[in-house]
Amino acid sequence: IQDGAVGFRDGKIDFVGSSALSPSGYDEVLNEKGKHLYPGFIAVNSTLGLKEIGAVRASRDQRETGSINPHVRSIIAYNTDSRITPTVRSNGVLMGQISPQGGLISGSSSIVTFDAWNWEDAVYEMDDGIHVQWPPLRKWNWETRKREKNKDYEKEVAYLKDFLTRSRAYCRVRTKEMQLREEACCGLFQEDKRLYVRANRANQMISAINMAQDLGIENLVIVGGYVSHLITDLLKERKVAVMISSVHGLPARPDDDIDQNFKLASILSDAGVLFCLENTSRMTEMNTMNLPFHAGTCIAHGLDKREAISAITLNTAKILGIDERCGSIEVGKDATLFISSGDALDMRTNQVTRAFIQGRDIDLDNHQKFLYRKFKDKYAQ
Repeated sequence: IQDGAVGFRDGKIDFVGSSALSPSGYDEVLNEKGKHLYPGFIAVNSTLGLKEIGAVRASRDQRETGSINPHVRSIIAYNTDSRITPTVRSNGVLMGQISPQGGLISGSSSIVTFDAWNWEDAVYEMDDGIHVQWPPLRKWNWETRKREKNKDYEKEVAYLKDFLTRSRAYCRVRTKEMQLREEACCGLFQEDKRLYVRANRANQMISAINMAQDLGIENLVIVGGYVSHLITDLLKERKVAVMISSVHGLPARPDDDIDQNFKLASILSDAGVLFCLENTSRMTEMNTMNLPFHAGTCIAHGLDKREAISAITLNTAKILGIDERCGSIEVGKDATLFISSGDALDMRTNQVTRAFIQGRDIDLDNHQKFLYRKFKDKYAQ
């Protein structure tokens, strides 16, 4: 909307339209002519707040021991006082899905806002889904220093299917004695929760999709999806969404296109597959601040700009099942949005000047900015 206006009261947007038609009576009026207004970006499959410093074991809470942990809830380990979170907010990333890692079934994720005193305040959607790490086809052998065929692949897949089958049976006829692991899975079969499966190879994704159909799991999301462009018809037919990983990553195989990661979003968009972007990589927590620039890279490789913004806002909210409350600037939705003086998807012009989470004006300062000012002042003397 050119020369537009957005109004909100009590944390909810109540006006979107031309500034000439905007109502009066607001507590504060901001004149941000020439700037850009965006819905808050959403980071998915993130360990922000679960892991602070990789070299410090006490600050790593992103994974639990054991392989079957659907009852493990990431939210209770979420640290709202992470020094990384303010750096993420400064680039417009205002919400996130905090997800566990490791094992075969990692646990349950929750969706939070990045402005809270504690995890209870931060919760936006509690225990939205369960995360599965689909068994790899090849594993690293530390003795031979090579990737070798996973000899236990079929056994691990059968183990996963067997557990979910037993969980479905338990949920149909609950016993007086609660089984924590099976109980945590009941939402999958009642369509209350989503099943997030990390898989990158085509046969892994096909197996996961078929397993979900056999078990009656309606809400399946593929996380990673490196070669998801090879099975777009199946993804569209089964209504399976994809969280694209590592847009800025290198090709996984020597014969892949050098720009494979860059153009995957455009291919899925053209095929009509619902997708969003996530940034699992090395130093994932710190790199969450670069999420907008992943979307910007996709624009340079064929993705429509509106689609690119949607890939970190509205599409993300749809995949998470929270699109009725956030993800776009519409009347009735939460006032979680920010103002940037330039294009927020371009690292050269992303300059967030004001940000609001559910109507709250949030502090955009962070430790990195503090150090910048400190040493700038020192050498300016």
